[in-house]
Amino acid sequence: MRFEADDGAVTVTLDEGVAQVRLARPDKLNALSSAMFEAVAAAIGHLEQQDGLRCVVLSGEGRSFCVGIDLAVLSGGGIAPLAPRTHGAANALQYCATGWRTLPVPVIAALHGHVFGAGLQIALGADIRIAAPDARLSVMEMKHGLVPDLGGFMLSRGLVRADLWRELVYTAREAKGEEAQALGLVTRVAADPLVEATALAQEIAGKSPHAIRAAKRLANAMDDDNAASLLQAESDEQQVLVDALLAAMQGG
Repeated sequence: MRFEADDGAVTVTLDEGVAQVRLARPDKLNALSSAMFEAVAAAIGHLEQQDGLRCVVLSGEGRSFCVGIDLAVLSGGGIAPLAPRTHGAANALQYCATGWRTLPVPVIAALHGHVFGAGLQIALGADIRIAAPDARLSVMEMKHGLVPDLGGFMLSRGLVRADLWRELVYTAREAKGEEAQALGLVTRVAADPLVEATALAQEIAGKSPHAIRAAKRLANAMDDDNAASLLQAESDEQQVLVDALLAAMQGG
């Protein structure tokens, strides 16, 4: 499946439950034009409808994962009003990052080259981030007199210590692989992040799909819900899984 943008695309292939999603505008370092944002959103929407989906690997073609927003969008005034909520609590741009989190299955981002600004926030929407040692990560928006607005403040909770996140936002400085891991931006570093991410996705795809989806719902609630709600959610999810397990054992 190919979701077309102006001079690029987002491609989606599904094999044995693992979806490979690739930002495909390599000549522009996968910079996010208005059409690329729409293609990312369309890809997420497509994945939401795939019943056999077990895990997603998100990567970028060419020399970088994503260099961030295409500055032509800013200079051309091509950004739609940000206040309207188009996807639940998110606007259309935020959905391009938060949508990976709300997908019902784990998402693994394979990061290399530039991972800047909006590209970094999209990566933060993934459950797990595997980066090349020389990958360059930056909350870049301050360099343009802006703030992260694709959900970065929400998605960084539980990943990056609050004072470190503030430093990264205020300075827009870069962090490479191992430092990015120490900061919490990256789960781990690998020489070939796409190979590592695909192997991990295949491992996850071999687990109980019902338990994996329940675990993702609980992992999301871990950051968003209070203690009482999270404890109740654990019990509710586990009861469904235990009942199914007992029924299968009794039926066998």
